[in-house]
Amino acid sequence: MKILIVDDELSMREFLSVLMSTEGYEVETAPSVPAAVKLLATDSFDLVITDMKLGNDTGMSVLQAARAKVPAPEVIVVTAYSTVNTALEAIRRGAYDYIAKPFDNEEFKLVVQRALEKRAVLQANETLRRTLLGEGRELVLGTSKAMADVWALVQKVAASPRATVLITGESGTGKELIARGVHLSSQRAGQPFVPLNCGAMNEGTLESELFGHVKGSFTGAIGDRKGILLAAGEGTVFLDEIGEVSPAMQVKLLRVLQERKLRPVGSPQEMPFQARILAATNRDLEKEVAAGRFREDLFHRLNVIRVEVPPLRERREDIRPLAISFLTQLAEELARPGLAFSEQALAVLEKFTFSGNVRQLRNMVERAATLSEGTIIGPEAWPAAVRGEKPEASAAQVGAIPPGFSLERYLDGLEQEYLRKALLSAKGVKSLAAEHLGLSFRSFRYRLAKHGLGDDEAG
Repeated sequence: MKILIVDDELSMREFLSVLMSTEGYEVETAPSVPAAVKLLATDSFDLVITDMKLGNDTGMSVLQAARAKVPAPEVIVVTAYSTVNTALEAIRRGAYDYIAKPFDNEEFKLVVQRALEKRAVLQANETLRRTLLGEGRELVLGTSKAMADVWALVQKVAASPRATVLITGESGTGKELIARGVHLSSQRAGQPFVPLNCGAMNEGTLESELFGHVKGSFTGAIGDRKGILLAAGEGTVFLDEIGEVSPAMQVKLLRVLQERKLRPVGSPQEMPFQARILAATNRDLEKEVAAGRFREDLFHRLNVIRVEVPPLRERREDIRPLAISFLTQLAEELARPGLAFSEQALAVLEKFTFSGNVRQLRNMVERAATLSEGTIIGPEAWPAAVRGEKPEASAAQVGAIPPGFSLERYLDGLEQEYLRKALLSAKGVKSLAAEHLGLSFRSFRYRLAKHGLGDDEAG
């Protein structure tokens, strides 16, 4: 990431240059508005950090030049307390944030990190936008009529400026990709798309992530922090696994959606937000409502428009083009041109029922591409279960039952082993480990607690 620092004081330019360089960023500096404008015209930057007072000129001129670039870098304004109102005006004109002098170095680095994260998200969104809206869309979503119908609905939904959308479907069907499609097809496409896995966080962490917090509101809150609903600006916030949210958090979320205002943790003030909300779940929320586990009023608030993503087994005609698309991408990443499937390998795939849907298919293709030695991948690259080879179970294979045998203890041991292996394969990410085992995050967490397995099991 490349940063331009604009300040008329040499000592401040040198200080900020060292501070940013030690974080691994490439840094250029400019002592004046004309010098900054010249650099912006001839070079590309991801972030501009400019002082508000620049001799007889102001950082507003730097902001204007930066925002005129395509694509425009993010801009952070550094200001004295006496000119905070001017800094707020800069934010209204497109600056990412302002930092008041004197500032804490760690807080400064944190604001820079978040600005660059926003920049990275926008760049990723643009790449996906070109894919989803261009000729490559069918390679991402599939070529079946079922997915064509989903895409047509996405286009209609995107035209609505603020209507909440609930995306439903089994785990691994590509619900986040559909959410990105809604965002990138809408007028908000130039703003951030911010996904959040609600099932991977406890209630306190989720509240802070969504609504933000003020300095000192809890241990570790070293400064004020915007929640993603504010940080997304006029973009889109995607709440994945919304069915895992606790009852207490459901109440808070309902109020925020109704009022379009939020209160950061520890703050007495409410703030309006402009972001659009998309949510997704692999649960049957109607059943959850009937069972009393999900609020009916929140369900109706989220379920303004429903987009249902069909499982892969109901659109088998997508298996072949998706597998070929994944292999093409992987061949480029692995620098192995010429990688291809044999007809027999594709025929085997098309007969398999993918319980893990598109995610499972991609994982299988990645495994086959990584382990294959030649350029042609045959059916032997697939696991035995995919090829239909199932070992016969018999009493001889099981063996004699020893005295004192406990089936319950034996099954508990097996369960513990699978939990550990899932955590290892997911590198400790519990929500992903739960998906590997076909469990909800809540069920997975319960089983960990049941067997006394903690975070250290992932190491």
